[in-house]
Amino acid sequence: MKKAARFVSRILAAIGLLFVVATFSPINNWWANYLAGPWNDPAGEVLVVLGGETLEDFIGLTSYWRTVYAVRVWKQGGVRTVVVCGGSDGSQPSVAAQMREFMVSQGIPAAAIQVETESRSTHENAVKSKPLLDQLGGKKVLLTSDYHMFRAYRAFRKAGIDVQPRPFPDALKQTTSLANRWPTFLGLCTETTKIAYYFVRGWI
Repeated sequence: MKKAARFVSRILAAIGLLFVVATFSPINNWWANYLAGPWNDPAGEVLVVLGGETLEDFIGLTSYWRTVYAVRVWKQGGVRTVVVCGGSDGSQPSVAAQMREFMVSQGIPAAAIQVETESRSTHENAVKSKPLLDQLGGKKVLLTSDYHMFRAYRAFRKAGIDVQPRPFPDALKQTTSLANRWPTFLGLCTETTKIAYYFVRGWI
């Protein structure tokens, strides 16, 4: 019992230390900036937007912010076509279709948006959107969350799609709130685990 108690105490102490580091140090900012890569906001004729989480009848928070930033890029001019990637679990509309509806409500012409609705992962975003993207001429720009860009960019390049990364500050904005720093840290840990899995599978 004493050994078990000491083990539990050490685990709790380690979690507490991690909580303090994640909350009061700049580790989240460093980590998110590394995963985001360059912040040079490339322009292009085709904007590829990756879906995130979805709720029962509407897009989730991650998908919402990716949609908002896609609308901002569109309004800056130069984009001819927006390609939105993301399927569903079969019980509700695809996240790409839901994001498309929101984009249209924010002023992007419906005719300018194409959707890929079969993918259910970042790897599938790339593989399943390739036939569509191959038909579209012009420079292709990939837009997704800062913490997601490392894996997404490499997955698209691995699939043979020449894209330029255009991350937006997702995790970085969350870290401005003290209360969000621990959940953001856990999210970055999860994303890094996914990156390792993608390396093992040969997807990036």
